[in-house]
Amino acid sequence: MTKSVRVLALIAVGLALFFTLGCNKLKARDQLNKGVQAYKNAKYEEAIGHFQQAVSMDPSLINARLYLATAYAQQYIPGADTEDNNRLGQEAIDEYKSVLERDPKNINSIKGIAYLYLQMKKFEDSKTFYRKAITADPNDPEPYYSVAVIDWTQTYQPRMEERAKLGLKPEEPLKDKKVCELLKEKNTVNIQDGITNLEKALQLRPDYDDAMAYMNLMYRERADVQCDDPEARAADLKAADDWVDKTMATKKAKAEKQPGAQGITLDQSK
Repeated sequence: MTKSVRVLALIAVGLALFFTLGCNKLKARDQLNKGVQAYKNAKYEEAIGHFQQAVSMDPSLINARLYLATAYAQQYIPGADTEDNNRLGQEAIDEYKSVLERDPKNINSIKGIAYLYLQMKKFEDSKTFYRKAITADPNDPEPYYSVAVIDWTQTYQPRMEERAKLGLKPEEPLKDKKVCELLKEKNTVNIQDGITNLEKALQLRPDYDDAMAYMNLMYRERADVQCDDPEARAADLKAADDWVDKTMATKKAKAEKQPGAQGITLDQSK
């Protein structure tokens, strides 16, 4: 075979490969569109099939991977500890991670993984990804809030377990000094981290009433581990009550801005 013939053969192979790849990309987009339509109609199993085909035809089609991950996540049921359910959650996480391999700053994937880990009660993993979301978009208040919610969960549960063992009423302080000091040592870092993240969330969104509500809860956590400092406990409880008032005032102000908030107005001209 002469050199010119070999060159022509290589060109022919290249063109065939080019057209094949182009055809696959078109087919992948068609499968993506069919999957999106099925997803919108809540036909998640059908949608997953289309998204899987789209990914196999064009592995670089990030939107197909995102939709596939979201479809898996949509079927995941928080709290249902079954093999099939856990598999769906893990498949969603794996697909989100495959997007991050191609686009490390893809915020939807980062937050998707963080949320799934939160639902799975893998709190430290969830916080890791919410902190990645903060790094990717430091002006988004929601990841700060989410980290704080996890901080509160990690402090509230062990504290309530110890209070239950001591038979304490909700309003009673922790009278057992040893237990109080152990909880203070265990919870203080998370309490302060939660307050700091809520402060940041409120700086970014001053009317963030959910963050205000958790600020109240965080100050109550801190109040209960003030141990031998009744003045500090009283100050934290006062701060918590103030945040309750702020939360209610903010919710009321938002409600008044909603259409129809003033109720039915009668026609006074008659």
